[in-house]
Amino acid sequence: MSGRAVFVHDEALEAYGFGGDHPFNPLRVRMTIELCESLGLMEGHRFVSPEPATDEDLTTVHSLSYVRSVQKAGRDEAPLSELLDYGIGTQDNPIFPQMHEACAHVVGAVIGACRLVVGGEAEHALCVSGGLHHALRSKASGFCVYNDAGAAIARLKEEHPGIRVAYVDTDAHHGDGVQWMFYDDPDVLTFSMHESGRYLFPGTGGVEEKGRDGGTGYSLNVPLQPFTQDPSFIECFEETLPEALRRFRPDLILSQNGCDAHALDPLTHLSATTRVYEHVPRRVHELAHELCEGRWVAIGGGGYDIWRVVPRAWAALWAAVSHQEMPETMPGSWIAKWGGQSPVALPNLTRDAAADYPPIGRAAQIEERNRRTVAELKRKVLPLIEEGPRP
Repeated sequence: MSGRAVFVHDEALEAYGFGGDHPFNPLRVRMTIELCESLGLMEGHRFVSPEPATDEDLTTVHSLSYVRSVQKAGRDEAPLSELLDYGIGTQDNPIFPQMHEACAHVVGAVIGACRLVVGGEAEHALCVSGGLHHALRSKASGFCVYNDAGAAIARLKEEHPGIRVAYVDTDAHHGDGVQWMFYDDPDVLTFSMHESGRYLFPGTGGVEEKGRDGGTGYSLNVPLQPFTQDPSFIECFEETLPEALRRFRPDLILSQNGCDAHALDPLTHLSATTRVYEHVPRRVHELAHELCEGRWVAIGGGGYDIWRVVPRAWAALWAAVSHQEMPETMPGSWIAKWGGQSPVALPNLTRDAAADYPPIGRAAQIEERNRRTVAELKRKVLPLIEEGPRP
């Protein structure tokens, strides 16, 4: 099975978007797919078309009343006043036609990806349309209507009693929805490294959020200071995630790979480059092989510089998932196609040049603040994870 990777996708997944000038633009998915193809990264690999999630899938983590409200919203069958309490029809989560169908398709894709890997039909799987980690039990939040990762984990727990799932989230925004869904569950480790909630939506994700009851210690948060650059980001990641996963010993790693921590992202204040977006999936890949026989499902997430950042970051993610090296040069055909639509010049290289992102003046102070956060997590939370079963 070694090396077998699948890309879970079909064009119906590109219907999940809010239209107009909304920052969550599904064009980023299309551009990523075409970049992977133009770079030759899809040769010998196949797309797997998913089935939409059923109501039964969705109600593993969402209330039935909420699912029905999403369905009515997409068919224009409910007044806005009835929907706002569910977070539907807000500026962040505007209503669009067939909203339920588009969102359920994303959830079904991530459930399907997890089933392929846990069932042994693939070693790794990628679904870049997934990663809608803010959706709550009965509320849309932060561009997320249904929580695909939450539903996938819940379904796996039903189908494979006792399975241990590690959810690893490196989006710039805290993975709050997934955390709260499994906050008291010691069989689900949620790890989120993000910009501090003091400065960024959703305002949560402090070190003190460590789980409750039997799940105490199984929610790990690494809130980073604004303008954190690559060296500190990678240092914090390496100081926390490997130890947490080695203690927990998951049966599957599900990683959310939002790329909105990039310095060019318009919605956040972190200062990562493509170096982070090669390092993180490569290390998660290595840890999956070390700890759970390679069982790894990767999903997308945030990322709002859709022209210069998202396609390159997620192409690098697919390269890691599929055991390939990332080419150095962007394909001229891809630049020619998309350059005319882009409001900014498209990069000619797949990796950012280090010289374009020199250390900022406050780098040392930011690094020290982040080290103190990591030290607190390692002192107060990591030791609470009980050693998981060994093979």
